[in-house]
Amino acid sequence: MMHAMPIMLGVLAAMAVAYRYYSAFLAARVASLDESRATPAQRLDDGQNYHPTNRWILFGHHFAAISGAGPLIGPVLAIQFGYMPGLIWLIVGVCLAGAVQDFLVLAASVRHDGKSLAEIARSILGPTVGWLASLAILFIVIIALSGLGVVVVKALGGEQVNLLAGAKIEYSGELATSPSPAGTMLEIPEGSKVIYPRGESTRSERFTIRVPEKELAAATAQPGSILIPAKSVELIKGSSWGTFTIFCTIPIALFVGLYMYRFRRGHIVEASLIGAIGVLGATVAGNWIPGSWLEPYFSLSREGITLSICLYGFIASVLPVWLLLCPRDYLSSFLKIGTIGVLIGGILIANPRLEAPAWNEYYAGGGGPYFSGAVFPFVFICIMCGAISGFHALVSSGTTPKMVSNEKDIRLIGYGSMLMEGLVAVCALIAAASLPAGDYWAINIDLSKIEKHAEILQKMNADTDHLQELERQVGGETLRGRTGGAVTLAVGMSKIMTDSMQRFSSSFSMDGVVKYWFHFAIMFEALFILTTIDTGTRIARFLLQEILGKLHPQFAKMDWMPGVLISTALVTLGWGSLIWSSSIDTIWPMFGIANQLLAGIALCVVTAWMFQSGRGKWWWTTVIPLCFIALTTLTASAQMITGNFLPMFSNGLRAGVYGDTLRGGLCTAAILFLIICFVVIVIATINRCVEFSNRPKKEAT
Repeated sequence: MMHAMPIMLGVLAAMAVAYRYYSAFLAARVASLDESRATPAQRLDDGQNYHPTNRWILFGHHFAAISGAGPLIGPVLAIQFGYMPGLIWLIVGVCLAGAVQDFLVLAASVRHDGKSLAEIARSILGPTVGWLASLAILFIVIIALSGLGVVVVKALGGEQVNLLAGAKIEYSGELATSPSPAGTMLEIPEGSKVIYPRGESTRSERFTIRVPEKELAAATAQPGSILIPAKSVELIKGSSWGTFTIFCTIPIALFVGLYMYRFRRGHIVEASLIGAIGVLGATVAGNWIPGSWLEPYFSLSREGITLSICLYGFIASVLPVWLLLCPRDYLSSFLKIGTIGVLIGGILIANPRLEAPAWNEYYAGGGGPYFSGAVFPFVFICIMCGAISGFHALVSSGTTPKMVSNEKDIRLIGYGSMLMEGLVAVCALIAAASLPAGDYWAINIDLSKIEKHAEILQKMNADTDHLQELERQVGGETLRGRTGGAVTLAVGMSKIMTDSMQRFSSSFSMDGVVKYWFHFAIMFEALFILTTIDTGTRIARFLLQEILGKLHPQFAKMDWMPGVLISTALVTLGWGSLIWSSSIDTIWPMFGIANQLLAGIALCVVTAWMFQSGRGKWWWTTVIPLCFIALTTLTASAQMITGNFLPMFSNGLRAGVYGDTLRGGLCTAAILFLIICFVVIVIATINRCVEFSNRPKKEAT
């Protein structure tokens, strides 16, 4: 049985060596960074999108922008294969693939006046391939934003947890009922007992379930008990704490932006201290919102949170970068990095055992609850952003290159930020792997599908009294069946932090503290992801304006306000509608495949740029990761189409479930389109690299 501390120390050592030596090699040889060269932020400063920015502020913005759902959720879900495959992929992938991509795309964009990845592809690979790349990248970023946003909605807007048909609830007291369009709402009194076929749980707080209207009479026929009918769900409240804290970061960021660039220009330390204190205060104050008179104003529904993040993404994309986007991401990075630092400290102090198996023989060969495929290739799709992420290439060729004030900062911002994200992913993996195996599976298996996975539940001793005690400690919330990874990570983080606190005092009581850490982690996850939404929306707006600029030249002007408003509205409508109409089960696999295909496209473009610049002899730094990404992602795409999306389409058509028919058909068409785009770009890249190799050598650009 492995412990976490030696693993964490090994990961830190590997990343330190990679940054010290490999990133220095990339900076000097592959990218040939020159600090005397004027950057686009200096030459094209317009106060709107191009603006020279302090390296640490830009590091904070870039890290906050690239750090989304992937490094938090992906490693947690990948535990279904065992922790070792994901751990190895994270360490090797981030040092040799992900950080290399982010670094070189940022360098290439800075050398191309801060242009997007699509524009760089157009200038190097030709206009036809450039157009195809633009459409593919825009399509991918819309999918990526919806994948990121749906996790925020689940964290802040609450969720519906499927209840196991045949389970029983025993209660005493009055049962409150109310009608709803989807069924009848039943408010269950505190102290009620939920009895499952494989265990039971006593709920310390009131909770609400919804049962089909036609099944209500049969379900409540016996006084003092409810027999759960099929298609019943529990309604989990959203996080008013998280919503309040995130809301507060907006005015704080606006003030900090004005303070740094208008009130006391250049006083970055002062502004940082004010902002950090403000964010810390908002985080602490958020703990007082639940149960207060303010709670109704910040307890939004799933639909309310969806509309709110769409509105925020629209506003943040339209306003100047220095006013809201950059300072808010910079301030959020304090909380992000601070929390990860505390979690690393907790891991080193508590040194928890990794309860998950290193290799899960049950699901490694044929897949588990989240992915129906084997460990190869799906561990590389499940864990995206923590190892390599195509979405990062959009940030590295979107907002960040327009704010780099010195080329020597590219190494810290590009390579260093990605290493930090890889560290986040390792922490998430350790937090999930340190949970008792039975608890992990009880949380991550949908209750409506529990019989399908009965063998693993029995093997791992799921639904024991330990989980019942854990549900009591987190405030009486349901933990069983809370799929998606976010709740698992929150439970794992709270366990590590309370265990580390107990190291200092054997008389320390976990009651109350587990609940605090659990809800703090839920808020932290939402904040972690939301900072990617604002930057992603702005990047997608840039892409759409570049495309529309070919039809109407005014759209190509990034400061033309009608074009800014129209493009931002179209982008926001695109990813917002996907969140509104789809679930994480549909979006996440699509997000994973699209994201990795985009990483392959990014590696193609920077490889061609290296050959064009006369540095093609270092081709192996990008081509080796490219070949591996192509192998895993194309294999996963074929398996997802034949094993998931096409059956969803045909079964839905046969059963008359047109929602499944539409989702299956769209997902199949989307993946096929992206594969075609990827293959065409790879072929074009090979041709251009051969052409550049046959030309006389010239000075690198």
